[in-house]
Amino acid sequence: MAVSTAVDCKRSIEIEISLEQVQRARQEVTETIRAKARLPGFRPGKASLDIIRARFPEEIRREVLDKLIGPAFRVRVEKDGLKVVGTPDISDLKFEPDQPIRFTAAFEVAPEFEIGPYRSLSVQYEEPRVADQEIDERLEAMRESKAEYVNVDPRPIEDGDYVMVSLKSVAGLAEPLVQETVQLHIGDKDSLPEFAQNLVGAELGETKEFDVAYPADYGQENLAGRTVRFAITPKVIRRKDLPALDDEFARDLGDYQNLDELKTAVHKAIFAEKQFAAQQKAKETLLDQLVDANAFPVPEVYVDRQIENQVRNRLRDLQAKGVDPKSIQLDWEKVKESQKDQAARSVKVALLLEKIAERESIYATKDEVDREIAILARREREALPVVRARLEKEGFIPRLSEHIRTEKAVQFLFDQAEKHA
Repeated sequence: MAVSTAVDCKRSIEIEISLEQVQRARQEVTETIRAKARLPGFRPGKASLDIIRARFPEEIRREVLDKLIGPAFRVRVEKDGLKVVGTPDISDLKFEPDQPIRFTAAFEVAPEFEIGPYRSLSVQYEEPRVADQEIDERLEAMRESKAEYVNVDPRPIEDGDYVMVSLKSVAGLAEPLVQETVQLHIGDKDSLPEFAQNLVGAELGETKEFDVAYPADYGQENLAGRTVRFAITPKVIRRKDLPALDDEFARDLGDYQNLDELKTAVHKAIFAEKQFAAQQKAKETLLDQLVDANAFPVPEVYVDRQIENQVRNRLRDLQAKGVDPKSIQLDWEKVKESQKDQAARSVKVALLLEKIAERESIYATKDEVDREIAILARREREALPVVRARLEKEGFIPRLSEHIRTEKAVQFLFDQAEKHA
């Protein structure tokens, strides 16, 4: 029976299993059941085949189908040269006495396509530049991270002071907010103005009670959009001392001999960050061009699998943030509909990059895989042999190798592109 093509990657074939095969399988299954059956009046394995057929018709039918349908389907698609993805949907099954088995199998196949030109694609990109101001700002952030806070003699609070206070809400919150020791930077640009307005001029130990109106987009959900009345008692005024930006500061930070070496390292770090971001943007543009230039269908099973992976990764991220994935009620049909287009693009990208990697003989080397495993071991602070053994047991090494290959294919695409400002 000829293969009939439905839409996209869907296929449907009708398969017939000869009566001879059916009878042979029925005989084998019946004999297997007889050897195991425990029937009153018969020793194990001694009941007649006719009795076994009469007593276990459904078991025999089910096991014959299990024995024959899968192999018959595989033989047929191999003969037709079809690369099946996913599990076939079996329908129109006909299994009558003294008749061949007939059924219809609906399934999807991997797309066959010829990739269009992918070398010398045009993309906007230029090597980033690092301004002196950016270096200065990074160094200042480093100084801030090494700042020391020194207590000053008691006096009225001034604008710009760092003040240790005890704080509690007295109205505006269902659950009172109490903090015995918290530091406030009076007049800081990121601080709400009510704190400076009410605390400047206050004496240590003097409790001040006042309202603070939080904007609707405030970062803490329990405070956003609320007006909260606080009782605040200043305890200590502190001065922030920043270290001098000199050779000694550079040496304290790490393996730097002087400030110039630190500035060079900071320049390299900022350049690497900006270069990575710029290249990622250009690579995404190139992948968009690649997808737009190569129209071919993708199997729904690939898209569903991609959506499942995206959802699984999202749930893993939420779990890492303390959210119980079981508490999230997912409407799978809505999830599929909302993510279908993005998932289909991701599948297309993967198939196109696989084709490029094959064309260009791009593969992950053993050294590259070993290097990634070593990075993972350092990140997880585990012994390298332990991490490697775990990844091998989980079957992760082939996936890691494929990820490296994909990244190299993307880099190849970028390296070959014609770049313009």
